[in-house]
Amino acid sequence: MKKILLLILVSSVALSCFAKEKQFFKANHPFIQYTGRVDYSNPLKPKFWASGAYVEIKFKGNYCAMKINDEMLWGNILNYLEIKIDDQPAYRIRLTGKENEVVLGKNLSDGVHRVMICKNSEAENGYLEMVGFSCAELLKPDPKPVRKMEFIGDSITCGAGSDESEVKCGASGSSWHDQHNAYFAYGPTTARSLNAQWHLTSVSGIGLMHSCCEKKIVMPQVFAKTNFAKDTIDWDFKRYQPDVVTVCLGQNDGVQDSIKFTDAYVKFAKQLRVYYPKAKLVLLSSPMANAKLKSVLVNYIGAVVNRLKAQGDKNIGSYFFTQQARSGCGSHPSLAEHQQIAAELTTYLSEEMNWR
Repeated sequence: MKKILLLILVSSVALSCFAKEKQFFKANHPFIQYTGRVDYSNPLKPKFWASGAYVEIKFKGNYCAMKINDEMLWGNILNYLEIKIDDQPAYRIRLTGKENEVVLGKNLSDGVHRVMICKNSEAENGYLEMVGFSCAELLKPDPKPVRKMEFIGDSITCGAGSDESEVKCGASGSSWHDQHNAYFAYGPTTARSLNAQWHLTSVSGIGLMHSCCEKKIVMPQVFAKTNFAKDTIDWDFKRYQPDVVTVCLGQNDGVQDSIKFTDAYVKFAKQLRVYYPKAKLVLLSSPMANAKLKSVLVNYIGAVVNRLKAQGDKNIGSYFFTQQARSGCGSHPSLAEHQQIAAELTTYLSEEMNWR
């Protein structure tokens, strides 16, 4: 009888251990953290379009995998992710189908681990749809950083053309999306340096009043959307109120009539102020701008800041980057140049916001 009881006990323990080896946690589990403009209309499959949107989990065990869907907007799988586990170096992957099961970590130490999954590709590559995670045990996540930042811009802010680590510029069969890396773009890099959350509100080719490449939209037109490229879903600004909002527009506008451009910029800044009454607004020059365009943007931005301050908005500033950054694909900033851009912006904001 004792042997039977012992066998039952051992079997129960074994089954318990086996059950803990792998459980599936659906995307609406309260321990899964989302940061970015996410569409929760289907809570079991939340969608996000924006580059830099990220998901974080904390789990216990030596294995973790996720299920994630790709819209496959263009009939190809073009969405890239950056994955970071604990303090290990972040690594980049490309999804392989409409439905994907991605092993995030295996043969890990049998303890507590933290994982971040960041959308490297931009809104025009289509949405990602989170389905859930498989691991032994999902734990309550660490609190998010208190500080919040938002970075508004174009392809520079998206991190386009920056990462040649896997696909070189112009490689046979490649597309311009293959070098996107939002995680290591200047915005998220600045935010991590300042221990802050981040949102990227950015679309390649977009301008303030004139976009390039036959694009039919400009930033003020789509800023309030969940998908800045095409979507009609309105974003609820109550979900995220940043402490700092930077605006890096003008590269695609080029040299414009000064009165029309500054009027459009003042109007957009006032639009931002309605959404973010307490945020520090910082207007940036384009890191890609040549000497002529930079000179023009410095004058435009200076005039905009002065006009807004004269109208009573004291919580606004500007920063002009010291170097031109064009050594990535398509004359965009490279990963190394994004690091330099972020270093300058971090120094400026740490002083401006008294963030130490």
